[in-house]
Amino acid sequence: MEGMKRTVILLSLALCYFSASIAQTTYHSAIGLRIGTGYYDLFSASYKTFISESASAIELNFGIKPSSNYSSGCCVLNDNPNTMISFSASYQYHVPITALPGLQWFIGGGLTLTNTFSDNSSYRGIGFGLFPTGGADYKFAKIPLAVSVDIRPTLRVFSPAYYNYDNFYFPDFGFSGRYILR
Repeated sequence: MEGMKRTVILLSLALCYFSASIAQTTYHSAIGLRIGTGYYDLFSASYKTFISESASAIELNFGIKPSSNYSSGCCVLNDNPNTMISFSASYQYHVPITALPGLQWFIGGGLTLTNTFSDNSSYRGIGFGLFPTGGADYKFAKIPLAVSVDIRPTLRVFSPAYYNYDNFYFPDFGFSGRYILR
């Protein structure tokens, strides 16, 4: 009888530990920063929320590409006087990678809306693009932090006149770090 009590207690503790470790590797919503390759946002505020208890998530980004000297994808923009702000929203479907708790890959799609501020009227104006997205998301077990990497090759539907030289931008990589809200 004593051995059976010990077994039940050990199994109960193991089940509690397993449940706690699963709970620590998932999250509902998080807020943070995304650093991209700079097509329409170099830095952006990032919010991600999962839809109820499903594997579906919505990610929202509000970003800026400041005017400065930096490399962007295949192009070097020297003394770029244009500043761009952007809003993007994407739907992501997540699939857990069971070999590493907390790691998920995702696939989905989204849209981006941009506004360019420039002294040159041919660069100034609103743009709109669509993108597929894919990547990986990892939630740390011991701390309230999630990190992700993604790729967003963007097809511009419309943009200011001088931006029409390249209506497909590939790649647009990003790295995000987010604080888990709940």
